[in-house]
Amino acid sequence: MWDEPYLETCCRSALHRLTLVGAPGRPEGLADQPCLERLGGMGFARLRSDGRFEITEAGRTRHAREILKQPG
Repeated sequence: MWDEPYLETCCRSALHRLTLVGAPGRPEGLADQPCLERLGGMGFARLRSDGRFEITEAGRTRHAREILKQPG
């Protein structure tokens, strides 16, 4: 049974960009901010105190399984 929240294509792309940018994070105000906020609501990203988004451990797990197609 499917019990994970669905990720739109744009949100999957935003999640992937979070893995690519690494420690510097993604700043607020970019075109993908709505997706980053959505990912934050799902627990896959978080907004740091410096105004940049970073991936969470749950986001890394979801990225590995859904984008990289690694077995879960």
